Amino acid sequence: MSLDYRRLGSTGTRVSELCFGTWRFGRETDGVVETTKSEAHELLDAFVERGGNFIDTANVYGTPSGRSERWIGDWLAGRDRSEVVLASKVYFGFDPDNPNGSGLSRTHVRNQIEGTLDRLGTDYLDLYYIHRWDEETPIEETLSTLDRLVEEGKVNYLGASTMAAWQLTKALWKSEVHEWERFEVTQPLFHAGYYEDVSEYLDVCGDQGLAVCPYSPLAGGFLTGKYERADPDDPERVIAPDGSRGSMDDQFGDYYLSERGWQVLDAVREVADEVDAAPAQVALRWLMDYPDATVIPIVGARTTGQLDENLGAADVQLSVGQWDRIYEARYDGEGRRWGHRD
Repeated sequence: MSLDYRRLGSTGTRVSELCFGTWRFGRETDGVVETTKSEAHELLDAFVERGGNFIDTANVYGTPSGRSERWIGDWLAGRDRSEVVLASKVYFGFDPDNPNGSGLSRTHVRNQIEGTLDRLGTDYLDLYYIHRWDEETPIEETLSTLDRLVEEGKVNYLGASTMAAWQLTKALWKSEVHEWERFEVTQPLFHAGYYEDVSEYLDVCGDQGLAVCPYSPLAGGFLTGKYERADPDDPERVIAPDGSRGSMDDQFGDYYLSERGWQVLDAVREVADEVDAAPAQVALRWLMDYPDATVIPIVGARTTGQLDENLGAADVQLSVGQWDRIYEARYDGEGRRWGHRD
């Protein structure tokens, strides 16, 4: 496969139609590193070789925090920096002993951008997200600080991850009033089984021409089709492969297991059979074909084989009817949306 490129929202920058997420790089779970440095570099090589140029990380990815950025920086040192569109984030606590070591204050943002650039071995970020909304810092302080980073050439574009529609609207309005750089990209939780929950947010993005880069586009692996329902009367009973997220993470059920989820997965599987593709590829293509905004899903992978499967979504074609069928699987025969635990 070879990835095509899309404009990053209303900006002039073009990015691959799938973004590669690196939150597993250097992350330790029960003392085991999920993706080692050599595996990380192999995955990055494979992504670029297949036409990918959009890479997502954050200052807190890895164990300890910063390891993911550092490993990407080591890989980037042997490449042409201008060929990669690199995104990172700021908000979560980086230094637990520092009372100003988290949030979106001017102090924390300034400290973290310098650390991020140093670990990545670059003079600038293409995209800098606020990782969450900070209830304790005035949004004016955060936006004016980010605007200054753009003026200084340390950041090209700004992004916002995980917030309410009204918060995104408020931030965009403040940027317009004060003539500050605005958010051009958003990063919500969004997948085929999760739409109405973020519909107002997506409406804002579409209206304002913002790019949408969903995280967890495969519902934590649920929409890959490797999970089976164990009880037709209990949507939270699941048969999960050993080592999969469903067998490791108690929160998996809280986020993804629902009657709605199984109905959508059944529709995804049906369409996958019709187009001779994997369920994961259909679920990703469904997002990529979202009609009202530019959607660029963030995919992750433990192996190059998994990466190739995900990137294969670029070669999948869905008809309007197939796209609608997956969308409509959220509703029962009377047009009511399946609840998360109903």
